[in-house]
Amino acid sequence: MHEANDAFLRMIGFTAEDVAAGRVRWDDLTPPEFRGASARALDQLRTTGTAQLWEKQILRKDGTRVPVLSGVSVLEYPMCISFVADLTEQKRAQAELSRAQEQLQQAQKMEAVGRLAAGVAHDFNNLLSVVLSYAESIRESMAPGDPRAADAEEIRRAAERGAALTRQLLAFSRRQFLQPHTVDVNAIVTGTEKMLRRLIGEDVTLVVIPASDPAMVRVDPGQMEQVLINLAVNARDAMPSGGQLTIEVEPVIVDAALAAQNAGAAAGPHVKLSMKDTGVGMDEAIVARIFEPFFTTKGAGKGTGLGLSTCYGIVQQSGGLITVETAPGAGTAFHVYMPQSAKAEEVEATQTAMVADPGGHETVLLVEDEPSLRALLSKVLRTRGYTVYTAADGAEALSLALAGRVVPDLVLTDVVMPNMSGPELVERLQSSKGPPRALFMSGYAGHAELARGMIRPGYNLLEKPFSPDALARKVREILRSPPGSSVSCQRA
Repeated sequence: MHEANDAFLRMIGFTAEDVAAGRVRWDDLTPPEFRGASARALDQLRTTGTAQLWEKQILRKDGTRVPVLSGVSVLEYPMCISFVADLTEQKRAQAELSRAQEQLQQAQKMEAVGRLAAGVAHDFNNLLSVVLSYAESIRESMAPGDPRAADAEEIRRAAERGAALTRQLLAFSRRQFLQPHTVDVNAIVTGTEKMLRRLIGEDVTLVVIPASDPAMVRVDPGQMEQVLINLAVNARDAMPSGGQLTIEVEPVIVDAALAAQNAGAAAGPHVKLSMKDTGVGMDEAIVARIFEPFFTTKGAGKGTGLGLSTCYGIVQQSGGLITVETAPGAGTAFHVYMPQSAKAEEVEATQTAMVADPGGHETVLLVEDEPSLRALLSKVLRTRGYTVYTAADGAEALSLALAGRVVPDLVLTDVVMPNMSGPELVERLQSSKGPPRALFMSGYAGHAELARGMIRPGYNLLEKPFSPDALARKVREILRSPPGSSVSCQRA
């Protein structure tokens, strides 16, 4: 090399004096794996007087590498001129684009699976409502000491386990009911510490490092506890011979780059909850699938594959994000980021008071598109003294009301139905006195109004599956309340 311009010298980190003194040679600038391509370019140069452009890397003076596009032509033999363009920014942009495409594909896949899971859970919850109700009805009709009562109880318990499974599916698909409050993550962690110690076993050391100041976030406390439990179980299983599990809470700032990697997340002040284990770790192929429902590395019968997917759904639905750092043999660290809130608030009791007489004499307009569930709910309410009119969808219910055939004291309706949703039906039944008292039933929070939490006064929710007693108590509670009042969402 006889001469080099300033731009090239800055690129390689040498000076003009280095070039003039012969301390810079082309071979020294070319990493070994690229010398074959350089030799082929030299052969082409000798044959045609020019070499086609090719990509390579060059070594800087400090040993770092620069990706370049190189070309060379003969000026006047044996003098040649070489053109070298720095591709660092282009390579970085291509890498970022590739990552963005992978993230988009993953988000689309998760969304598709989530929609499927929510649809399955919705239909399954309808069936479970029927199973639970008939099991309870059979049990209540039996005389004391009837040996078949144990069978009915087993049916009820199996249905409850099915309901728990659908709640996990709904958590993953971000269509579950949440009751968020502004709480201190420190308090949630310390409040579950004893339970976590029992859960992970004596051979795993638990270390808790709370934030020095209150770490306030707006979440459903019960769901946040579920995230802690699921992550702890995952960590325990990754340490079959024991180890250490560290839970740390700290305030952080999520930058735009990190927020962009997670749909629905926003940059700004967050509380980071980290759970780090000293377990076996995971490779890239496993990490790519860990949040998929039913994916598990455990043996048959040792897990549903819903633990991490449930965490993913809860965090996403709460406006946060979750990341993982791991490598085979190097342990795993899950990081949950939740948007920071200003202050705590009083958490209202979520349990509905028991009602002594869950029956009445009022008129109920029941709207449910699932025939077996509609027949069952009608029977439950009629046996408790209510006058019940039924409709298979919103249009039929609206026709009954507009024709004057029914003036309901309460509209009991499914949320998501063909052609007309439950909220739309109630709005269209509005009179000069305002919308009628309404109780919505839903197997998942899929309706836009529910997903955004935009429930108007007088809109009450009962999550499927529910028992006959839970339905009766809820109906009685609403009918006893002043018109326009709202009773909180209830899981029964």
